Amino acid sequence: MTAAYRVFVAALPDVCPADRRRMVFTADAGGRCQVFTWDAAARRVRQVTDGPHGTVHRGIDADGYVWWFDEDPAGAGRWWFQHFDGGPRRPGQPGVPPGLPRGLAVTAEGTLATALTAEAGTRVLVGRRGGAVREVLRRTGPCRLGGISPDGSLIAVASAAQDPAAVSVVTRDGGTVAALPGPARPGGGLWCQGFSPSPGERELLLVRDVGERYALATWTPEQGLRTHHWCSFDTEVTARWYPGRREVLVRQDRHGRSLLHRVELGTRRRTLLPTPAGSLLDAAPAASGAVDYLWTDTAHPPVLRATDGIALPPAGPPVVVPGHHTDLWTPTGSGRVHTLLSLPDTTGDAPPPAVFLVHGGPADHDRDAYDGTVHSLVASGYAVVRVNYRGSTGYGPRWRRDFPAGVGHTQVEDLAAVRADLVSRGLIAPGATALWGVSWGAYLVLLALGRRPGLWQAGVAVKPVADWAAAHRATTEALRAYDVRLFGGTPEEVPELYARSSPLTYADSVTDPLLVVGATRDSKCPPGQIRAYLAALDEAGADHESLWLDTGHDGYDGAAHVAVLRRALTFLHARLPRAAARAAPGRPPAAAGGPRPR
Repeated sequence: MTAAYRVFVAALPDVCPADRRRMVFTADAGGRCQVFTWDAAARRVRQVTDGPHGTVHRGIDADGYVWWFDEDPAGAGRWWFQHFDGGPRRPGQPGVPPGLPRGLAVTAEGTLATALTAEAGTRVLVGRRGGAVREVLRRTGPCRLGGISPDGSLIAVASAAQDPAAVSVVTRDGGTVAALPGPARPGGGLWCQGFSPSPGERELLLVRDVGERYALATWTPEQGLRTHHWCSFDTEVTARWYPGRREVLVRQDRHGRSLLHRVELGTRRRTLLPTPAGSLLDAAPAASGAVDYLWTDTAHPPVLRATDGIALPPAGPPVVVPGHHTDLWTPTGSGRVHTLLSLPDTTGDAPPPAVFLVHGGPADHDRDAYDGTVHSLVASGYAVVRVNYRGSTGYGPRWRRDFPAGVGHTQVEDLAAVRADLVSRGLIAPGATALWGVSWGAYLVLLALGRRPGLWQAGVAVKPVADWAAAHRATTEALRAYDVRLFGGTPEEVPELYARSSPLTYADSVTDPLLVVGATRDSKCPPGQIRAYLAALDEAGADHESLWLDTGHDGYDGAAHVAVLRRALTFLHARLPRAAARAAPGRPPAAAGGPRPR
């Protein structure tokens, strides 16, 4: 296969536990995400997959076998493996029916554990690499594989962080060793971070919500669950074990940027590691104590870096996003709302038209990180406004849980407050603002245009929730469970709350031009409820356009991303024509970077 590629995905290479010079990573190959190997000693790249729908899930085990998940357009498939140096491709679990991937773990001696979700629920399977497997457990609710102990005797299964049994530890025979509770208090949670990779250890690492902070926690069969209150953080964190040490690398998301901490559990020592300002999309420790990380900021695409200087897969040519990138804080009655603002290089004194790029989630946040859509918009003469509204991560538990005006309405309040603030400062044109969002962000676009008609002059909604009740009935089990936590019940139990937060309820109030993009294979934001919303716009005589993609919700095909980007830019140029006169010399790339994350 060809080894021509372009790095665009937000993930570090996976490193062979037995040989740091052998790595596996994903990158763009012909417009699709594929799996590659990187031999750091020889500085050689080899393409492993060429699936027609792209491949994103991958790994490498201690014996040097490369793993990848071969999936169909709906996301279902099976695990395969091949040696790092090449050779035959073999099914990882022969005879296992296809499912949705929910985790992969391989011990140093070759015990394989996976989790796959199908109609009958999620199955956790254990066996030898390429051999027969045994079902350890099956659950009807959403869950994922949380890890396997080095000796293969214990398996962690993670459910929703707020579940009464957020993390379960079971034996290879399916016997329950521990059921670790999620919420120690209303709204709390417990997140599984994996078993220590050190031989002979059976220690599980966790992150726990302890009120207004997040603390590290550990579990062992001998000592049970221990919360390390001395090592807590004011905003969200993820954590990884250092191989061969009782030390942890903590990556903290804080106010749109990242911090790295090295934590020594035995001595209770915590050290802030030096990293460049911006965002670390991923970080992983090595046995030597070195750290690999993926760094970016708004002006620069992701760059792989290693603190020990080992050669990492090379990136493409350097790219710099034009314009001026800064932060703003808007005071409101519920606290200060943080915004990342990108202003174009202008040719006049009038403030530019602005596009509010609304992030999804809602348990996510916009970062000081490269985004191809931001690049294209700024290069086209638009200001780009990224608001971390209430419900966003990166600002602590209270901000993440704060929904006083109700689902969606709270976030629309924050978007409107930031818009008013920017207009009053003379930073954006008051009569030329638009909203653009994907998934939950697209939902907020529809809700904002229906609840506050005339405030924005256009909207772009890509794969939105348009009717909460209809989406709930047709979506995945995991998202149905999330809906119940979000609204406090099912559509049958609290129908008025689902209706109040549904854009469909306000479709007849939409007066601003709207582009809606749906996906025919979308299981998260199903196409049926989008079609019903479009029909309601038709009945109301609203000015709208639609585009349909033959994809699922999460696609790895760059062509679909390019199609949406071009259609949306054309739509905005027609609706906010002042941008054409303000664009800086030169044209933006047709598709600057890969798809935006959900």
